[in-house]
Amino acid sequence: MPHVLEQLSESLRRGAPEGIYSVCSAHPLVLKAAAQTARDEGTPLLIEATSNQVNQFGGYSGMRPAGFRDFARSIVEAEGFDPKRLILGGDHLGPNPWSNKPADEAMQLAEEMVAEYSRAGFEKIHLDASMSCAGESAPLPDSVVAERAARLCLASESAAAGAPRYYIIGTEVPVPGGATESLAELEVTPLERARQTLETHRQVFAAAGLSTVWPRVIALVVQPGVEFNHDSVVDYVPEKTVELRRLLVENPGMVFEAHSSDYQRPAAYRELVAGGFSILKVGPALTFALREALYALENIERELVSASECSQLAQVVEQTMLAQPANWAKHYHGTPDEQRILRRYSYSDRIRYYWGVPEVRAVVDKLFANLNARSIPETLVSAYLPEQYREERALGRRLSAEEMVVARVRRELAPYAAAGICRAR
Repeated sequence: MPHVLEQLSESLRRGAPEGIYSVCSAHPLVLKAAAQTARDEGTPLLIEATSNQVNQFGGYSGMRPAGFRDFARSIVEAEGFDPKRLILGGDHLGPNPWSNKPADEAMQLAEEMVAEYSRAGFEKIHLDASMSCAGESAPLPDSVVAERAARLCLASESAAAGAPRYYIIGTEVPVPGGATESLAELEVTPLERARQTLETHRQVFAAAGLSTVWPRVIALVVQPGVEFNHDSVVDYVPEKTVELRRLLVENPGMVFEAHSSDYQRPAAYRELVAGGFSILKVGPALTFALREALYALENIERELVSASECSQLAQVVEQTMLAQPANWAKHYHGTPDEQRILRRYSYSDRIRYYWGVPEVRAVVDKLFANLNARSIPETLVSAYLPEQYREERALGRRLSAEEMVVARVRRELAPYAAAGICRAR
């Protein structure tokens, strides 16, 4: 039976397109929600780690690829999801974490990273060499990006020891985690540009001795006209991608990968899959939902717990972000009040970098402990988490604080799960 990732283009050719969503997060409650959703829907589960998050030096998560693999597997197994149906992917694998170094040095580090991902059993590899390195002008020519992608592919194949790896390529790579600029003039990738990118990679891969690997280059990253920035979302308009979608007719073994698909209207996910945007990346929207649920629970906590015993979650998160500004300062601009609003409420959700900080983890644990030690009146749940209130009423039982957070994240995943996601592996 073909691998799930191979089924995507086959289903498109049959006229019954199927897709798969990619959960780009290392937060255990997000992965728990994803595992429960895939378990209940009977679908495979694709979880991806990024090059900044997980690499040979630990990344900001503190995990190397094998560590992330074991971490993800332990969570999905605990939720009753068959780990054989888990697909692990590496996102934006290339020189991006070391782009301040000369290209030769950055690429050597990137090759080491990709090899480690492949060796650890990551099946889906996004080869992203689109960023310029020290002393280079942006954007890089397609030929340079393709040559670097081929180097990364060779490193992956060498480390895979014969196990199949599936590759994503493309130079139209959106900024990870959302845009920072105005989105008024967002352009769909022109067909000719996509053709040139694909053909350049095909020729370079052949010259590098990768012709037999090329059939496992299954998707091209393009811009379908979906994006978000700090406070607005560009919605998908199928009519704008009609010409671009001709590329998939010309190359029947390919599909498109859509990055930054967070926050779209529910119908858009079905429309994207129908148009051949078969891999839908989601990340910030899930931790955005997690933050909403946690801060709502803190509001409930304030109603039930004395001030001296409260977790002070939002205050601790804000203090931590101010003390450690590296993950937001370059992204959030404006007056101090405007930056404060962005730190807490931006769609790009830079808070996600701070949930693993020990002092933040400690206050989340305290919040859960405070609430789970008490009987929360359902009227308070209704006031601050109305969807979870309705779920409690439907189930006929009270949800724990953690269950309410997981349920909130699952609601964010529901439109993806309803978008024609493939069912079999």
